[in-house]
Amino acid sequence: MKFVDEANIKVIAGNGGNGVVSFRREKFIPMGGPDGGDGGDGGSIWLEASAGLNTLADFRNTRTYEAQHGEKGQSRDMTGRGGEDLVVPVPVGTLVYDTDNQELLGDLVKLGERLKVAQGGFHGLGNARFKSSVNRAPRQCSPGSPGERRNLKLELKVLADVGLLGLPNAGKSTLIRAVSAARPKVADYPFTTLHPNLGVVSVGQHRSFVMADIPGLIEGAAEGAGLGIRFLKHLQRTRVLLHLVDVAPYEGSGDPVKDAQAIVKELEKFSPELAERERWLVLNKLDLLPPEEREARCQAILAGLKWKGPVFRISAISGEGTRELCQKIMERLEELGISVPAFTEPAPANLEELEE
Repeated sequence: MKFVDEANIKVIAGNGGNGVVSFRREKFIPMGGPDGGDGGDGGSIWLEASAGLNTLADFRNTRTYEAQHGEKGQSRDMTGRGGEDLVVPVPVGTLVYDTDNQELLGDLVKLGERLKVAQGGFHGLGNARFKSSVNRAPRQCSPGSPGERRNLKLELKVLADVGLLGLPNAGKSTLIRAVSAARPKVADYPFTTLHPNLGVVSVGQHRSFVMADIPGLIEGAAEGAGLGIRFLKHLQRTRVLLHLVDVAPYEGSGDPVKDAQAIVKELEKFSPELAERERWLVLNKLDLLPPEEREARCQAILAGLKWKGPVFRISAISGEGTRELCQKIMERLEELGISVPAFTEPAPANLEELEE
């Protein structure tokens, strides 16, 4: 099953049951009067945030969801059975849009949170309801109202505290493998990561945060170059961005300063708000440089970027500097009062495993 973060579905709530016209007819009871019962209400449709899902792939196979109809009323003032509500599980972090008017209906960010997306029809009234002092034998009833129908767009934005940003092969997947139980694919060619990966990073007892690794960006991503900016939406819920920069790119493969600036430009094109998010610079792959050259190379990059924010020097593959980085992230998240909203230990299923 592949990672899917968008889906279109149709929901149809149940119709309300009709009321009936009926009169009480029993031996030795003349003029029994009306006894037609009401119909039952139609079932509604709810979406519920479930911890057992990490993708919207299931909605590719089933696109229409229909709740039960209410049954019609019966004689002897018996009300028809109401239709059962239909509860559809979705991943935590799912946004729900009405595609007909582009209205945002809800954002399911808490485990167990529910959203009613289609209201069941109201029951019809039996003729017993229309009895009065001037109309003792009413021969009228009302039909049940139809259930609500909607065309919905589901959009998944993964819930993570920290997001990794950078060019392909900057070492994002290697870093998340080094600090969490996630096991995304790692290789020595670009675009190894084709979909987001999540990992829970533990820095002590009851102290952990969720880190998200998304496919790398390249210059021109906003115009569709590479994998485009489709996956940048998965960083919109994060509070801290880690911008990974390869301090030792292959000869002729690029300049770290220009590459970092290009990523920032693509970020600004996608969302100025996301571009203003707190961002830390992480200089990666120090293990590829001789010890005597490391600091000079790092200083040159910082000077070229005119960087004044937090900066960390690490080697994701050897683990150098990663513990300090995670500790500082945890401290910052605690300052911001952030808790992991969707996942707790043990680590969530790695989205890499969802790919066939």
